[in-house]
Amino acid sequence: MAKCDQGYRCDVCGEDVVDITDSGLYLRYVIGWSDPETLHVAPERHLRCDPTLSQFIVDPDFTPVEVAGGFDKRRMDREFVSAREQLVTRGFQRLRELHGAGDGVSVLDYPLPEVVELLRRKADSP
Repeated sequence: MAKCDQGYRCDVCGEDVVDITDSGLYLRYVIGWSDPETLHVAPERHLRCDPTLSQFIVDPDFTPVEVAGGFDKRRMDREFVSAREQLVTRGFQRLRELHGAGDGVSVLDYPLPEVVELLRRKADSP
């Protein structure tokens, strides 16, 4: 059985990540931070188990996450934080769209439109 058919285990808590809307791996993929060729071997984490990423989700359907220490977004440059919040929140919202779309969407079409375009340009370049 393929790994995607078995589900992914969170490398922090060890529990299954059963829903794409709770997947740090797929969030990184849809925002362009993870290569599609490595999805099957990349580590998975629940969004809550990856607070340095999930702290940037600003959505009414996501309970905010805080990070203590040097990676706390409250200690970072405001422009950087704003740009990161926009990107990561859009990625989270894309995961929710994909969850509602069913099985009709190719994994190659999961990323945000600008990421899909970038991947297509990379594939077309010599």
